[in-house]
Amino acid sequence: MAYIGLLVVVPLVAGIALLFARSDEVRAPIVWGGAVATAVLSVALVLSFLGTPWVLFDFRSPWLDMLATLVGLAASGTVVYFGIKWKKPFAVALAAVQIACTLAFEFLFAHGIEVRQGLYIDSLSLVMALVIGTIGSGICVYALGYMKDFQHHDDSGDDRRHHFFALMFVFLSAMFVIVFSNNLAWVFSGWEVTTVCSFLLIGYTRTQEAIDNSFRQIMMNMAGGIAFAVGLMLVAVDFHTLSMADFIALGVEYPQIAAVPACAFAFAGLTKAAQMPFHTWLLGAMVAPTPTSALLHSSTMVKAGVFLLVKLAPIFFVCPAPSLMVIGVGGLTFLICSFMAISQSNAKRVLAYSTVANLGLIVACAGVGTAEAVWAAILLIVFHAAAKSLLFLCVGTAEHHIGSRDIEDMDLLFERMPRLARYMMIGIMCMFIAPFGMLIAKWAALVSFADTHQFALIMFLAFGSGATFLFWAKWLGKLSGIAAAQDNVEVDVHTSEWVAINVMAAAALVSTILLPVFSFVFAEPYIVGVFGTLGQNIATDNLWVASILAAFSLVVFFARIKRTTQQKGEVYLSGVAVDGDARTFSDSLTREATASTRNMYLEEYFGEARWRPVGEAACTAVIVCCFLYGFAQFGLFA
Repeated sequence: MAYIGLLVVVPLVAGIALLFARSDEVRAPIVWGGAVATAVLSVALVLSFLGTPWVLFDFRSPWLDMLATLVGLAASGTVVYFGIKWKKPFAVALAAVQIACTLAFEFLFAHGIEVRQGLYIDSLSLVMALVIGTIGSGICVYALGYMKDFQHHDDSGDDRRHHFFALMFVFLSAMFVIVFSNNLAWVFSGWEVTTVCSFLLIGYTRTQEAIDNSFRQIMMNMAGGIAFAVGLMLVAVDFHTLSMADFIALGVEYPQIAAVPACAFAFAGLTKAAQMPFHTWLLGAMVAPTPTSALLHSSTMVKAGVFLLVKLAPIFFVCPAPSLMVIGVGGLTFLICSFMAISQSNAKRVLAYSTVANLGLIVACAGVGTAEAVWAAILLIVFHAAAKSLLFLCVGTAEHHIGSRDIEDMDLLFERMPRLARYMMIGIMCMFIAPFGMLIAKWAALVSFADTHQFALIMFLAFGSGATFLFWAKWLGKLSGIAAAQDNVEVDVHTSEWVAINVMAAAALVSTILLPVFSFVFAEPYIVGVFGTLGQNIATDNLWVASILAAFSLVVFFARIKRTTQQKGEVYLSGVAVDGDARTFSDSLTREATASTRNMYLEEYFGEARWRPVGEAACTAVIVCCFLYGFAQFGLFA
């Protein structure tokens, strides 16, 4: 239990210290120290509790209960302050409603309810701790070099990096609260802290676009926060408990009573996980500096949403209303966002749509709720966090050195940034190519959908995966495509950026090569602890085969990492060459032309204007219908 306390306190203390660190000389050691300490503690915790199914700790404190309430009120008060400052009345109104809900919950519904076992550890929490502690900390280190360049190019001259780094570490602390608290009121406090940290980080630059997108995020997530608060009240009234473990056990036993609060929690999880129609807040978050995007997408904000939904999977398995909501929204989001990613040439938007789509697949697995589907969901969380964080950091570094984040400007990145290009290719391959882990997890999800006769999900997964292959393959081909001769521009990448990118690459490779080990020490103990049986769609022998093939592929991939000393031949341009290095030639009309390759983005077929209204309308209808179904299950219309 001491590890849990340290994991919450260490990043929090680092965050407070960074608030007063105004110079790079002071900031750098605090960031390095806080990140390394958090990573070491998270790894130590994982090693100490490997294979743990579910362990509850006797820990309660009325002071912490009061602190949790005050933190929730402070989070809402922060939104009220900025809402008044930037003239956003709807955000102020939502924050006022949330303050009223928090007070009503504390003084009318939660009064007298005590959670004796406030903390717990299980293998899913250990997975999340590993993701937050290593990937999240690595992103904080990466931000040291990135934000230095960012500030150098900022014309405003207002250096607020101390706020930025403080929020990053507070974010990590709040995430540890969420994943280790058995007291749902404490979970809610951590939930709201992550919402407000995200809000402040997205609006960091204070441009009008950043402010508008930060308020879009806060309004959507505060709607989810209000739903979370309503769910807490219903759990307190219906089951007279605020223990997550008790709620899951009672919800499985009495699914009709749990239908409405489970729908409320599912709604909160969907908003946090940026599922349609709430996905636009995550796309808008792309205006923030790259470390913010990487943190939100890989290890913190959106992962909190899918973590809650995976936790509630046993209830979804027996309770149709929330299950249909989560399956429907997750499946549709995966399909439609995969389609829309095809039409994007901005690399960060491709990553954003891919994140939303893959989160949709994890959400759908949680909604199915079987042991096999949850096994697939856990592996998807691991592989997605590792690969996506690597890709975000690579795109951020490439953008600073080639001056663009557009995929079409990444021609011949192997020549311009050879080391970074390899890392970027690893991240892309981990997302969709066999035998890397993401594809294995998708295959497991497909089998679980087939076993439970989820035919619609099978179709969504098939067509969505086809779209996934198309947009990743386009990007992968562009990295080694034709371009004029280019200089190597990666010589001045900051050391902190290389350290973080190496950590992310190692995480992606280790998770892929040790796939069977991850299954054995993380996914299987959790499945056995929750479902009482081992649910695994892919035989262990096949996991080892995939692991060996992945290791072999990577050896081949890195075998010639050093630049060749062989002389290059002239480029054949199927015509009269003018300048081979510049790829120019004389065409049939003796005009000088330049050879180039361009991808097709099929905007007229897969553009946002075509698919976004369809997805938003369909997912909204699913949510409304499932809430009505939940009320009917509860007997409200009887």
